Amino acid sequence: MAILEVTDLIKLFRQSDETITAVNRATFSVEDGEFVAIIGPSGSGKSTLLHLCAGLTRPNSGSICIRSQDITKMKPEKLAQFRGQYIGIVYQRHNLIPHLTALENILIPPMMCGKPAFSYEETLKKIVNSLGIKDRLSHLPNELSGGQQQRVSIARALINRPQVLFADEPTGNLDRANAEEVLSMLLRAQKEFGQTLVMVTHDMTIARRADRVLKMDDGFLSRMLPEELQ
Repeated sequence: MAILEVTDLIKLFRQSDETITAVNRATFSVEDGEFVAIIGPSGSGKSTLLHLCAGLTRPNSGSICIRSQDITKMKPEKLAQFRGQYIGIVYQRHNLIPHLTALENILIPPMMCGKPAFSYEETLKKIVNSLGIKDRLSHLPNELSGGQQQRVSIARALINRPQVLFADEPTGNLDRANAEEVLSMLLRAQKEFGQTLVMVTHDMTIARRADRVLKMDDGFLSRMLPEELQ
């Protein structure tokens, strides 16, 4: 069963006197529990596509249905609530709030949704233990290593047990050892929490571990064949 369905998605940007088509009639679906990787060169539109699907940016036309609900038709307040309930996002640059501790950063989504503490306590324990950051929760972001900051970012994305987890180059700023560790954590979370994972990456070694690989090229989306991944 498809949990994400994207149809004829178009996103335009104005650049001086020119109109750039960042996403050109993208159509695809993602099955519940599937890991889909999106690859492509810089400027191809892959991050824009991910941000559209996560509800961070509005398209010019087309539809994005998550759990059979078209998020492009939602008003801002309803969309924010929907994202908090069903969508998790991991960014390349962590996007942690510098004056909040690791724990406070992790708890931003449930606090914004007004969830009572008992509804996420067990999930919090499981996540911080799994990510190995239990002893770093009282630290500020600048007191954490890059790998630890990314783990906090992942914990924040997972705390509400989202049904779809979007990851935008989550290992892009990490060395190979930390990148492999973060990827393993995301894949483990996918299995343990039964989440769907959609990840933008430039790393073919990561893409090969996905169930399916899509390629963005100059705004156009296509499916990569297994032989192209060799």
